[in-house]
Amino acid sequence: MLKAVQTDIHQYLLKQLPKATALVNMEQKLVGVSDSWSAVFDISSKDISKLSIQDLYAKHDKVDQKTLDRFFTKNKSGRLRHLKEENGDEQWFESTFTPWFDEKENVVGTLIQIDDISEEVKKEQELELYKTLHKTQSEVAKIGSWEYDIATEQVSWCEQTKKIHQVPSSYQPTVAEAIAFYKQGYSRNKISMLFHKALKDGSSFNKKLVIVTKKGEERWVMAAGKPIKKDGKIVKLFGTFQDVHDQVQAETKSKENQQLLTTLINNIPLNVYIKDKDSRKILVNKAECEYLGKKAKDLIGKTDFELYDADIAQISREEDLEVMRTQKTILGKETMSIKKDGTITNFLTSKIPLLDLEGTVTGLIGISMDITHLKKKEDQLRDLINVTAVQNKKLINFAHIVSHNLRSHTANFSMLLEFLVKEDDETEKERILAMLSQASDNLMLTLSDLNQVVDINTNINLEKKSVKINDVIHKVQQDLSTFLTKNQIEIKNTIPDDLSVLCVPAYLDSIVLNLMTNAVKYRSPDRKPTITLSVKKHRKKIILSFEDNGLGIDLEKHGKKLFGLYKTFHSRKDARGLGLYITKNQVEAMGGTITVSSQVNKGTTFKVYFDEES
Repeated sequence: MLKAVQTDIHQYLLKQLPKATALVNMEQKLVGVSDSWSAVFDISSKDISKLSIQDLYAKHDKVDQKTLDRFFTKNKSGRLRHLKEENGDEQWFESTFTPWFDEKENVVGTLIQIDDISEEVKKEQELELYKTLHKTQSEVAKIGSWEYDIATEQVSWCEQTKKIHQVPSSYQPTVAEAIAFYKQGYSRNKISMLFHKALKDGSSFNKKLVIVTKKGEERWVMAAGKPIKKDGKIVKLFGTFQDVHDQVQAETKSKENQQLLTTLINNIPLNVYIKDKDSRKILVNKAECEYLGKKAKDLIGKTDFELYDADIAQISREEDLEVMRTQKTILGKETMSIKKDGTITNFLTSKIPLLDLEGTVTGLIGISMDITHLKKKEDQLRDLINVTAVQNKKLINFAHIVSHNLRSHTANFSMLLEFLVKEDDETEKERILAMLSQASDNLMLTLSDLNQVVDINTNINLEKKSVKINDVIHKVQQDLSTFLTKNQIEIKNTIPDDLSVLCVPAYLDSIVLNLMTNAVKYRSPDRKPTITLSVKKHRKKIILSFEDNGLGIDLEKHGKKLFGLYKTFHSRKDARGLGLYITKNQVEAMGGTITVSSQVNKGTTFKVYFDEES
């Protein structure tokens, strides 16, 4: 009885433990758990006797099943990580397994305690990411790295660091051996002090010192280190290791090397410059001077705000700050430069942080390659592809139209000729001959229309000239004066008299004539017909507008076929559906575009876009 009471008390105490704790017997069945342990696996304490510990851990991910089995079958102590995923959220746990003994020191099961290590795993993942990034940077920049784990007292060198020390890839140094590589005297004493200070108070360091490699060579290196903390405690030291021997040697020959560098950068087909921390130019090469049209002495001390468009200069300054802040290089970024005079140039730009011998950022190096000609070629190729696609579509449509129209005429001729052969009545024969004559006229008209379209689309050598728009409009008004007067057309023209466009004069005459004639033909009988002519400039384009208050067009119904050949949208007998098709082809032949907006019974507006202005 007393033992049962004690067991209940133990179970009650176990249930209330703040740390997730469970007791598992030799049959791997739960005999007691804390409420916090039950919460980890989302189970009820009433069901624990029915559950296998293996089944519970199977609910979680990242469980090493062999390790889990070993804890129970061999009664081993150890730790096991496992992941709980719920509604997209991740929660990492670490279970500690310890043998459970009775009062006679016999193993009667296993004690399991669980800790939530989500934050620890997150930090480990961040550290792993940092290692990966650092490894990549090391491979690109040929800068090595090292790491010291305080818990294991293990030193790790990357391959580049081993290369600098001239040791084999399998070499694994101790702290004492790593420090012993530094030259006896100042370098060894300095690195010892810096390493100790970093461990003691978390100070970072970055120092140029001398090492003696495995092969006995003295080399100048830049050694840097930074403490890594967990829960406010230093757990690791991480650093970089850079061979700067050649740089130090170069300092002794600075004048000779400076002359060599100046000769080199002045004769490469790239714009090269160096900026200080305030983005003032402190060195420019010949190509940069030629691009800006100034001498080197006039550029030294200048910022981009004094040389380029303000918006472009601001973008460049922000890039400079980011490079100097992060010490990360920008490589081959496509940029656009706009000088004060408005000249636009496309560059492939690289920006590299400039460090002094102590590893401090003092500015940046910029390298730019002019790719303006490549961009133009790219634009020309894109335009050519677009034009080819449009022309191909036009060709297919035109082929369908020719096939349909000529087939219709041919069928009509064939049928009339058959009737004529079979007809004996002379009067009827004359009527059929008259119909054949009309069919012949229609065929000739169709061929003339098609020939006109072919001329527009095949004549690529038409010369564009500067023409005053109003001269053309006044000429068309004179040609249509009787037609306009008869229909009482009011024309409102707000186009400046001196405004000119680059165009094919004959095409502009035809465009104005077609659009003005259409506006008259499809006027509304319910109001006085008005045509409003206007222009506006937008991004080096001139937009010519023809606005009327006529019948309008149902664009939802007819919009897709509005500019099609032989497409009509009103019941006028004289409508042939050719004018807008011809107009669109003429506009596009000059490199422009035409758009339409319309409302039924309110009017229509055509806008013609000319690509160039005089």
